Amino acid sequence: MNAPVPTHRPIQQLNDQLISQIAAGEVVERPSAVVKELLENALDAGATQITIRLEEGGVKRIAITDNGRGIAPEQLPLALSRHATSKIASLTDLENVATLGFRGEALASIASVAAVSITSRTADAPHAWEIVGSHLGTVAPSSGPCGTTIDVQDLYFNTPARRKFLKSEQTEYGHCAEVVRRIALARPDVSFSLTHNGRTIDHWNVCEMARRSAQILGSDFAEARLNIDEAAGPLRLHGYAGLPTASKARADGQFFYVNGRYVRDKLLVHAVRAAYQDVLHGDRFPSYVLALDLDPALVDVNVHPSKIEVRFRDSRAVHQFVFHAVQRALAATSATAHGSVPAPITAAEITPSGTDWRRPHEQTGFGAQLAPSFSPSPFPPGSRWDAPATQGVAQSTANYGALFADSAQRPASAAAMPMPATSTAPSNDDFPLGFALAQLHGIYILAQNTKGLVLVDMHAAHERILYEQLKNALDAQVDGQDMQVQSLLIPVTFFADAIEVATATDHQETLKALGFDIAALSPTTLAVRAVPTLLKNADAQTLARDVLRDVREFGGSRVLIERRNELLGTLACHTAVRANRILATQEMNALLRQMEHTERADQCNHGRPTWVQLDISALDKLFLRGQ
Repeated sequence: MNAPVPTHRPIQQLNDQLISQIAAGEVVERPSAVVKELLENALDAGATQITIRLEEGGVKRIAITDNGRGIAPEQLPLALSRHATSKIASLTDLENVATLGFRGEALASIASVAAVSITSRTADAPHAWEIVGSHLGTVAPSSGPCGTTIDVQDLYFNTPARRKFLKSEQTEYGHCAEVVRRIALARPDVSFSLTHNGRTIDHWNVCEMARRSAQILGSDFAEARLNIDEAAGPLRLHGYAGLPTASKARADGQFFYVNGRYVRDKLLVHAVRAAYQDVLHGDRFPSYVLALDLDPALVDVNVHPSKIEVRFRDSRAVHQFVFHAVQRALAATSATAHGSVPAPITAAEITPSGTDWRRPHEQTGFGAQLAPSFSPSPFPPGSRWDAPATQGVAQSTANYGALFADSAQRPASAAAMPMPATSTAPSNDDFPLGFALAQLHGIYILAQNTKGLVLVDMHAAHERILYEQLKNALDAQVDGQDMQVQSLLIPVTFFADAIEVATATDHQETLKALGFDIAALSPTTLAVRAVPTLLKNADAQTLARDVLRDVREFGGSRVLIERRNELLGTLACHTAVRANRILATQEMNALLRQMEHTERADQCNHGRPTWVQLDISALDKLFLRGQ
């Protein structure tokens, strides 16, 4: 295809109308861009009530009314002039932008591609004033309350070629509604009302952030989120991070704000994603509403026409601060710290019959289901819980009462519930996961706590415990402590190919740092002479092959730095108790106690929940008690 031949013209000054239309190509990409600019102006004017009216997805009409300070009549023509703004007056102001809008060209650009009218009234004015068209229009008296109404009609009426690029009415409305949601989420102190084609779609009254985020992101997010509020020097991060069990298949629940401005910044997204890497599967996306506050001089918001991207003066410091703040919040999701189930099950969600509670590991992709195994207990020898399996109740019944006692409601139950024999009765908060009752299908532990029934996926729970222990052991080496290793009385030998033998020979230091002693006995034989103590009960040959594969693929230094957690997760998965492994009651209780004191214990390494709670009220509904 032949390229068009350019027309040769002399250099000439463009007229203001054409300049504004060119600028509109950057500022007014679609109706949602108009909504964004007008909403930002309303908030900068101090509005506490904003109404957004749309027609035909915003293409036919966008009218935004606020109760802000208003615009004096003599300044109305300037509002529609290019490069006119009340928000910056010097380079210092530009380097310390504290407002959402500041470019001074949005209204002029919008007016160049649409029919625009502004009606505004200040608090000291006897009536409102109106200007129609452009900065050349006449300012005339009008009626209206204090504040400003900007009415934009027939977008792109004079540039039909650009209008052809717009999508369907519903699509354009969806983009506009998303902009309103983003801005409303950042400002719970402002009420917003959105109508489309005369029908009210959303209305949010002034409220707290907790309620506003629940209204916009839904009850699922509200029931599975962590509060974050951390500060370090000039940086403060606050908001909510969704639990990994509330993750989504799409990244449409992620909202990040910098000094109140919604941004899509790769650095911030990466920092949050990295914080979730230990608790979230790779193809899932966390939900969050996070706000970063910092000195405006430390961030440049003038790097993109739509102001959707920012640049930090010290990007590394910001990345590390956000990463560690979110990581610390997620690390506290143990049963003890969180205090409630990460993914609650209500009676309405439970099918009384026909439900298969079994979840074979080969179906989830997180490890194959193995045949029944009776390997030694995975818990420390000499533990108070490390005892042979017994029939019936394993704990003394002498001190039942304190943990589950509720004399007002269930006086007869105090003598039928197990608790450990101790000199003093524990409080309700000492054992949030309660005590084991039984094992179901060799996969789940059934336990009883003060709220009702607890279901624990024993493999997923033990996998998280081992994973955190491995990470702590490896981190301890940085502080000069050696990894605890277990020398094998009889080394495990196995056939290996030439690449595996070469890897074991060339990366001895890396293997030693990971707690492995793997030696080459011949060109085709390797011997495992020591493994980390935490993994002593696992299959030594399988562990060795996994370690060698990762070291070979990624290199020794990268495995220890970048790929460390993935490798440790694999090792933990191989070592954790398997499906159909019969546990004694004492072993099950030991697992519950370890979960209560392990960071991130609410999820396994792949983001699956390790336990769920069935409240007594939910169980009562299943059996129609009290109905």
